[in-house]
Amino acid sequence: MAMKNIDARTAADMKKAGALLVDIREPGEYAQMHIPGSQLVSLSHFGMSELPLGPGQAVIFFCAGGNRTAANATRLAEKAGKHEAYVMAGGIGAWRSAGLPVESGGSEAPGGSFFSRLLGR
Repeated sequence: MAMKNIDARTAADMKKAGALLVDIREPGEYAQMHIPGSQLVSLSHFGMSELPLGPGQAVIFFCAGGNRTAANATRLAEKAGKHEAYVMAGGIGAWRSAGLPVESGGSEAPGGSFFSRLLGR
């Protein structure tokens, strides 16, 4: 299933409607800045992680600027399975440029990343 490109504002609207935002960057990048409510499923652990998607839930993948997401689009689409899958063009940089909220500093995320919680770390 091919993924459609969407802009940051569309991604924000879809997030409000229940779509899952999946950050494919690495834990250190996520700790520096991330989108509130996004799930970290870094590329380095992608094969060992499952996406926490509910029935019929859309998924939106993003990285820092869009290059990693574009380069790994086939892998990401396969991981999404039958769920609607999108790529947020411009990544978190575009999200921030659109004036949308980001969190920075502190720990990886409340409760750790999805992968950390999965492994109990």
